[in-house]
Amino acid sequence: MGNLNVVVAGSNNFASEVGKKGTVTDMTFFELKKGNDSVTLIEPTKYPEKLSSLFYSVSMAEYAILVVEKIDSFLGETIVMIDSLGIDKGWMVLRNYIQPEQLKLLLAGTSLENYEPLEDDPIKTREMLIDLACNTKKEAGNGTCGSCPIDSHFNVKGVGTVVLGSVIDGYFKVHDKMQIYPIKKEVILKSIQKHDIDAADGIKGDHVGLALRGIESDELDRGYVATTDPSIKMTRKVTAKATLVKFWPNPIKDGMVIHIGHWMQMVPCRVTSSKDDGDFRSPMLEMEFDSDIIHKPGDKAMMMYLEGGKLRVVGSFILE
Repeated sequence: MGNLNVVVAGSNNFASEVGKKGTVTDMTFFELKKGNDSVTLIEPTKYPEKLSSLFYSVSMAEYAILVVEKIDSFLGETIVMIDSLGIDKGWMVLRNYIQPEQLKLLLAGTSLENYEPLEDDPIKTREMLIDLACNTKKEAGNGTCGSCPIDSHFNVKGVGTVVLGSVIDGYFKVHDKMQIYPIKKEVILKSIQKHDIDAADGIKGDHVGLALRGIESDELDRGYVATTDPSIKMTRKVTAKATLVKFWPNPIKDGMVIHIGHWMQMVPCRVTSSKDDGDFRSPMLEMEFDSDIIHKPGDKAMMMYLEGGKLRVVGSFILE
């Protein structure tokens, strides 16, 4: 069973012509299926109004389709977000007579630099994505464990509590005991579905529905994590060396309030100390979060400044 998660950025009408509409929040999900193989298209529907919509959509993806309808600050911000999250496999759809040469400077040195050109043709796109999914086989390994950040949650009559999300790391199987962070509650994984088809396991990259026993839907929230991974931890204070994006214009200052993005979390944070050795794009920061960040040691966290004007993506650092 192959499954791909693909963010479709830059247009709110491309994905709807390619896939079948599914769940709608601040993101809209579209699906393609052929037998047991599937593709999930993720559209950041509330972007540019909500930067979190773009962040969550890109965070869940392995591939990207960037639809370029005009060259403006939102296109630049989208490119910076995709590059910062390291999505280096994808395609570019050019509209309104925009030529590849017009994008060379914007894309130079980014993870999008080698994106393949893609015709603005829903049928060809659908066929290409399904073929790729059919040729991308994923199998659960041995002796590993996995995590699923929760996007949405609800109660289903006769089933109980169901959560939706993408497996961000590793894998897990039906009947596994899972911990729900940050509340540290143990649950039993009753069943797994992928695109409404029952499955025995959830593997990194799968978009899944998990039926959980031992917890009520109203105990959950977006950003919580269902996991079998004992290395998962929660952090409230961080001292870390940050890397700011090359387009970020100003130093990070003491007292600045930014948002930290990781998995399906976007947490306000106050910078309590910022120091650098003359290069303001490589500062040593001390930060205090408004609530715990759930993460694995060594994960990358994104820094965003929602009052940043034309560019709100600041940079990143490693959660030790």
